[in-house]
Amino acid sequence: MTASRSRRRFLSEVGGIGGAVALGAAAPATAAADAAGGGGGRTSVAVLGGGVSGLSAAHELALRGYAVTVYEYYPVLGGKARSMDVPGTGQGGRRPLPGEHGFRFFPGFYRNLPDTMRRIPFGGNADGVHGNLRNGTEALLARNAGRPGLRLPLRTLTAPPDPSELAPEALLRTVTGLLDTVLHLPADEVAYFAGRVLVHLTSCDRRREDQWEKVPWWDFIRAAEMSQDYQRLLGIGLTRDLAATKAEEASTRTVARTILEAFVIDGILGRGVDGEPDRVLNAPTSEAWIDPWAAELRSLGVVFELGTEVQEVLYGDGRVTGVRVAAPDGGAARTVTADHYVSALPVEHARVTWGSELRAADPQLARCDELRTDWMVGVQFYLKRPVRIVHGHTIYIDSPWAITSVNQAQFWDVRDFPADYGDGTVVDCLSICVSEWNLPGILSGRTAMECTREQVAQEAWAQCKDALNGAGRVLLDDADLHSWFMDPAVTGLGGPTPRNREQLLIHPAGTLYHRPSAATAIPNFFLAGDYVRTDVDLATMEGANESARRAVNALLDADGSTAERCRIWPLFRPPELEPLKRVDELRYQLGLPNTFDLG
Repeated sequence: MTASRSRRRFLSEVGGIGGAVALGAAAPATAAADAAGGGGGRTSVAVLGGGVSGLSAAHELALRGYAVTVYEYYPVLGGKARSMDVPGTGQGGRRPLPGEHGFRFFPGFYRNLPDTMRRIPFGGNADGVHGNLRNGTEALLARNAGRPGLRLPLRTLTAPPDPSELAPEALLRTVTGLLDTVLHLPADEVAYFAGRVLVHLTSCDRRREDQWEKVPWWDFIRAAEMSQDYQRLLGIGLTRDLAATKAEEASTRTVARTILEAFVIDGILGRGVDGEPDRVLNAPTSEAWIDPWAAELRSLGVVFELGTEVQEVLYGDGRVTGVRVAAPDGGAARTVTADHYVSALPVEHARVTWGSELRAADPQLARCDELRTDWMVGVQFYLKRPVRIVHGHTIYIDSPWAITSVNQAQFWDVRDFPADYGDGTVVDCLSICVSEWNLPGILSGRTAMECTREQVAQEAWAQCKDALNGAGRVLLDDADLHSWFMDPAVTGLGGPTPRNREQLLIHPAGTLYHRPSAATAIPNFFLAGDYVRTDVDLATMEGANESARRAVNALLDADGSTAERCRIWPLFRPPELEPLKRVDELRYQLGLPNTFDLG
């Protein structure tokens, strides 16, 4: 299909560039009503939150015949995943410039979320909105002060690996050779890190949960004893830049299992994955995914009450009896009721709605107070000249603010950026994420938290230039910058009380022990969100979707429903390593270290 035909089809699906998605009237979901609980009637469910976890839960419940109402704080759906208009920027019939909380990407190891995306109709796409994903083919580890960056191919292998290549000795040689070739670290550091990778790959589940969960990644790889490049590339680069969590604190289990094992190793080998390691959407997130999703849910009978803040989950006689809600601007409170309740709010918002009686009914709710969040906020720089940095994501390894970025227009093959957005002079968007808000920048020496919004943008732009320009090369020029945008959820910057309403769950060592299950001790109350214990074990859209599936399955069990349970895809487990994990299980029971753990 040509780009122009693909673009016309996309515009038709979303109702044209000048209009909103045609959502249609809500229709009752009757096809699966007999499979729902409640004696064949439509049992009601209140879903608290309209982000990825809330929409995922609503989708699965509606397909099973439940009457679902979603209560969402914002006037639009999608939570942190949504895109948003930059006010006052659309001219000449064009849409406003597209902004976002931070760029979205869909690693190949995601399997639950892609399944949902395939079931969201989108025009002529045989696989629904999943067909709007585009592959990034490389990544750039950008260095500062004129140092050459490291450009890495990011594709699955075209042929599956031979089983002999997955034997421990062969794996060790492969990892060592890859690190030596790509990162140019000292040989002894490369060998040590490869050995630590092998230790984790062959560790049994009990050792991972009982031992490595308690050990910070920084300590596991002995980063304090290694070179600065080792620390930046294999410590900070794998944690702060990719997951907004500090290497000095991050759980080894989470970093090694999800980022290193699932994203890097399984992604490159192409085993147990949905697609290529790095994928992005072909248009702003809400246009390519969230709006069609909302339309599909409305067609299934889901009702959305937008602009509704959840204030308290009410409890009495061993059950949730209702939810007190109000308009975010302080309007009069009211109580809404349902047969079942799914709390799909981010943890920092969910836990303040749980009163003392509800917490007493299930101690795991109180343990959620120990879960920590941090800032990972996006800034979009709109450019008047096309800038092609890399066909994928860039990690600014030496950036004190742990910046990552993606040039979006190159993937938006169904869009003509200057014709569709803004004032006609913007041709691309460099969307970045700032993950470190408490270290000094390179311009004023202030932390991001101490800067005003304007100063954050200036500093982030300077850090990008510091990495991309040099040695006679200028990729980013001040003359090319049209404007910038930051999520309005961030307020008070530069003042005494900066706030960010949309924070990100982080994973210090021991976090796993505080994460709740989707099912609670309250028979009609369930939890969904990326803080809920899932197999993916990382604050991701995949974790949000998996948690929703677990919450729906728990609700079906509690309701006595005969409806089919949601399928859940766990992370891939290489069968070749299972014998070594069984050996390690025995060694762990005997108090012995992993076979390959040489200290």
